[in-house]
Amino acid sequence: MELFRNVLVIFIGVSGGIAVGSGLVAFLTVLDVVPRLTQLTKSNKFLYLYESAVVIGAVFWTFTDFYKWNFHLFPLSTIIFGLFAGVFVGMIAAGLTEVLNVLPILAQRMNMSKYIIVLLMAMVLGKIIGSLFQWIVYRTL
Repeated sequence: MELFRNVLVIFIGVSGGIAVGSGLVAFLTVLDVVPRLTQLTKSNKFLYLYESAVVIGAVFWTFTDFYKWNFHLFPLSTIIFGLFAGVFVGMIAAGLTEVLNVLPILAQRMNMSKYIIVLLMAMVLGKIIGSLFQWIVYRTL
């Protein structure tokens, strides 16, 4: 029974990681966040550097989380990290507004206009159920 439980936890963890990672990559790719950023800042020659920074940052912070690395920095360093995190979250939020504008167009093209509420509710309920699963079930395993 213990083996089954461990395999189930591994399967759920890997599945969740793949889903979240794929979602982030699709999100950044579909919205062209990095290329748009280079267009706005007129720094097209640094496109590969920006893309590499996103990938390296994701991998670095994943290892930081997995291996529980601790960084003993001065207290004001939180301002620097907070600033970078705020810029990233702001860009993601701006990209989300574009995605929400795409959903009605996609529903209309797929002849699902009358089901747009169902589509949005499925997305919302999926997020809620996934969060509750993580906080109630997964943390107690």
